Amino acid sequence: MNGTARVLLIHPPACKPGEPPAGIARLAAALRVNGVSCLAVDANLEGMCFILERPAEAADGRTRTALRNRDRNLSELRTGSAFHSIGHYNRIVNDLHRLIEISGNGTDFTPGLSDSGHRSLSAARSKDLIRCAEQPEKDPFHGYYRSRLLPLVERTSPELIGLSVNFLSQAFHAFSLAGLLRRAFPGLTIALGGGLVTSWMRSPGWKDPFQGLADDCVAGPGEAFLLRRMGVFSPSPERPAPDFDDLADSGYLSPGFILPYDASTGCWWRHCRFCPEHAEANAYSAVPPDRVLADLKRLKWKTRPSLIHFLDNALAPSLLDRFAAEAPGAPWYGYARLSGQWTDPGFCAAMKRSGCVLLKIGLESGDPEVLEGMGKGIRIEDASVILRNLRHAGIASYVYLLFGTPWESEASAVRTLEFTVRHHPSIGYINAAVFNLPVSCEDAAVLGTRPFSEGDLSLYADFEHPLGWNRIRVRGFLDRVFRRHPAIAAILARTPKRFTSNHAPFFHLKGIVPGDRK
Repeated sequence: MNGTARVLLIHPPACKPGEPPAGIARLAAALRVNGVSCLAVDANLEGMCFILERPAEAADGRTRTALRNRDRNLSELRTGSAFHSIGHYNRIVNDLHRLIEISGNGTDFTPGLSDSGHRSLSAARSKDLIRCAEQPEKDPFHGYYRSRLLPLVERTSPELIGLSVNFLSQAFHAFSLAGLLRRAFPGLTIALGGGLVTSWMRSPGWKDPFQGLADDCVAGPGEAFLLRRMGVFSPSPERPAPDFDDLADSGYLSPGFILPYDASTGCWWRHCRFCPEHAEANAYSAVPPDRVLADLKRLKWKTRPSLIHFLDNALAPSLLDRFAAEAPGAPWYGYARLSGQWTDPGFCAAMKRSGCVLLKIGLESGDPEVLEGMGKGIRIEDASVILRNLRHAGIASYVYLLFGTPWESEASAVRTLEFTVRHHPSIGYINAAVFNLPVSCEDAAVLGTRPFSEGDLSLYADFEHPLGWNRIRVRGFLDRVFRRHPAIAAILARTPKRFTSNHAPFFHLKGIVPGDRK
């Protein structure tokens, strides 16, 4: 971009570089439809490509091999040939990960292809994030910031820079970048927003610790804030479709362009007792189904996606009914609740015809009493029927399980294992996680809680498990029992490394069942 931009929107490293960030695309659309010039930059993708093009010295055989195969590996991810087998895919992704990883040599950062961390600092402590801001030259992405982003700011002269921080893995690098921007452009307005910042601000006891570094911290959707900041007090009442004009040709590490789209914010169910959406009082708002289809039609024409990724916490039943009558126009995947719709084999077949490739399912437990305690609103008998229906329809399932909730005992965990084993032919993938209690959830008040970490930004609390099923025992069960069962181990072995559910659909677009892959 050669001209000026009143607002510069930046998605910082480090997270999966497989698709464009939907957040800054939404913000760009709102600004442009109201006459405010802006530029959206995916610094995550650009920063990773910068490192891959200028890798650190290859000091060992593994790294030399990764460097020798770099260009071919990138090409195979982008053309789809990486997806011929899970073993071939995992080798490619691990090689690329290695080249990102060594960029942290000589620092305490631990960057990777899909995440990032720090050996001595915590993203849950504001003082540690401020330390990153004070020492940006230690960041592995510092060379990218100086060679690309600082000249871009100089050239476009924005009035405001918005950093969209959605994941913990972005926190260190976002603050390094904020510190560098503040040093280079002292008079520039810097705003922090995104999902992670929203969670911080809606936690009990939030007191803005970043004054002097960031001019504003923004909770929730940032459109209204940005428009007010830019002097637009009577914005267009219609929510525009996201604008990917700055991002569509960026060369993401996926076969074709993945189109991320959120047909709703919040969650239509809102009864799960552990859910951060409920605890943070995030209101539910849905785009009317006809408008969703109109948006997708326009976006499909502009971006020619290979896959649509619905970002909703759970796709609304009314929208799914609409898809049965009119398909979105490209293969798609996303989260859905195990509602009664899916118990109908005909409905599942209609979803397959609409383009559904993979369904992400938050089952959480195979024990009916645990599901009732959690407020999931799922009957285990329905879950069995739905998993079989999806398999018969040709839709892959990505099942999320959660161990160690306050309602689970060891016997309950065993029942989840038994359920998973019984249904393993119908389960494409598994994400098995240990429960973290959100500090703002209603159950935190009745459980014996203690700080999960010493950080003032910690989003979770440790607790005295009422049934003695503590985190150490849960982790032992997962590592020594659950993951070692042959049927479950086979499912876990076919999970795509690093990109997980974001790349899993591509193993089905060619019509190959993951269980048949070698």
